[in-house]
Amino acid sequence: MCGIVGYIGGEQAAPVLLEGLSKLEYRGYDSAGVAVYNESGMHVVKSKGRLAVLEGILDKGEKLPGTVGIGHTRWATHGAPSDVNSHPQVSDGGLFAVVHNGIIENYMQLKEHLMRRGVEFVSDTDTEVVAQMLEHYYRGDVLAAIRQVTQRVEGSYALGIICADCPEKVFAVRKDSPLIVGLSEGQNFIASDVTAILAHTREIVRLRDREIAVLTREGAEFYDEELEPLEKPAETIEWDVAAAEKGGYEHFMMKEICEQPEALLKTISPRIKNGRIVLDDLKLTRADIEKISRVYIVACGTSYHVGAVAKYAFEKLLRMPIETDVASEFRYRDPILDDKTLVIIISQSGETADTLAALREARRQGARTLAIVNVVGSTIANEADDVLYTWAGPEIAVASTKAYSTQLAVIYLIALYMARELGTLTEQELEEYTKALEKLPELAEAALSGRETIQYFASQYFNAKDMYFIGRNVDYAASLEASLKLKEISYIHSEAYTGGELKHGPISLIEEGTLVIALCTCGRLFGKMAANIREVKARGAVVLGLCTEEFAGEMKGVADWQFCVPKVPDFMLPSMSILPLQLFAYYVASMKGCDIDKPRNLAKSVTVE
Repeated sequence: MCGIVGYIGGEQAAPVLLEGLSKLEYRGYDSAGVAVYNESGMHVVKSKGRLAVLEGILDKGEKLPGTVGIGHTRWATHGAPSDVNSHPQVSDGGLFAVVHNGIIENYMQLKEHLMRRGVEFVSDTDTEVVAQMLEHYYRGDVLAAIRQVTQRVEGSYALGIICADCPEKVFAVRKDSPLIVGLSEGQNFIASDVTAILAHTREIVRLRDREIAVLTREGAEFYDEELEPLEKPAETIEWDVAAAEKGGYEHFMMKEICEQPEALLKTISPRIKNGRIVLDDLKLTRADIEKISRVYIVACGTSYHVGAVAKYAFEKLLRMPIETDVASEFRYRDPILDDKTLVIIISQSGETADTLAALREARRQGARTLAIVNVVGSTIANEADDVLYTWAGPEIAVASTKAYSTQLAVIYLIALYMARELGTLTEQELEEYTKALEKLPELAEAALSGRETIQYFASQYFNAKDMYFIGRNVDYAASLEASLKLKEISYIHSEAYTGGELKHGPISLIEEGTLVIALCTCGRLFGKMAANIREVKARGAVVLGLCTEEFAGEMKGVADWQFCVPKVPDFMLPSMSILPLQLFAYYVASMKGCDIDKPRNLAKSVTVE
């Protein structure tokens, strides 16, 4: 949830750290800090608030000389945002400074143990325990102290460490939280994400669980948890720096909404050859697929909503029992899994803590696992039996948009691929659906073309206190994501309900002027949704009806407002309907003056449970 960056080289560290942190604020932005070592010792400067506050204090780094340092931007877990609770956290004797992403689950026991031995704590954070433990176990060998600490802490962590006794080194170690090492001539880096260091290097090494990195100006050395040396080859990041910049858009979110047609093309096009779906990266054979008796789709947040759509698509195309599960609940309800179970794990970052735990539980019980992720080499990608990448490029805005669209595209690819192997679709149906899938990028462009209509509609209702989304079948699944987008960035109370459930309670919430957005793209259920619209209008609701072009005329006679999207096969409809609703959420938040890319209390990659 937090952002980490570290630097050692020939340049002044503070400006490099601040630049890197500016690329990581999507991971947390309630406080920030840096620790820099120079001739006069270790200096820590940190502050509550956005990174701009710290930049002002340091005059963009000019006031803090030194060529070795670590930095942090925080999403608070233990202790309210404050100067004291900001990172870096420093040990009692000032020997160690630590930045941390994750949660130390047994920090209270460790803290009490140290306090009984006279160690004084100043913050409410779990991170300070790490700094204090490092000094407590230090006997002149930093690596040995790190090993002792990592053997005792429970939970997740990515740690950047500097030590006053070793001013020419930066140390890093991780478990269940992402951390990479960047390599360049005469200077080296650590970071939570490639975007933080991409301006300086494209050569990176991904640390795996419990691996330790030691950085000097000349290079980096790597060790396993037993402190045995490791050989870790570097990989080259291919995507352009501009992909992580706004490119003239006011917000990353709008840029990423508009990038969806291109992202869909990159996800789909290479996997359809001569009209046939080809998943070269997938090791699932026909025999493996025929053995599967049940599929679980497990994810969190937006990715869970992809799973909600996937349930409809898989059951329709595969005629197989499908369960969609919230990852944070999956392992705690004792799921029944075996070697005939396929568990599909969906995560944009590939580091989502609850989803990773679900993956490990599935593997423990002998299930086959297939990951859908965006980040190459991420923990979930490495640990799953199979992985399919979305190739969406970097997604910086906290509220996910193109990750949702590309994850859906991969779901359609998997469903059609498995349907072909199982013989649950005719050749004609396979051809029809594959052609429709190939057209999604073009149709997505069309669905985004009417943004002025959505912007005007948003201008009429951005001050609404409550909004409700209703739909049936895949329209209900899409409405879950539409509602989440709205509440994430506009802070408006919003709920999504199935149209058929209105009479079982939710209709009591409708009063004069309540805004209801009715998704009616599923043509065979249009009549039932039209009846639901009349029910809420009879209670005073104002209704925006979202339908496909073939029902435009009928919708005019039912809803107060309407917006049309292109027609696609039913199970692909959420790929169309979500696009104007992402725009709606964006425009509402913009008109309210909200911080769209960094909504309050949220962070991009949830690496804590």
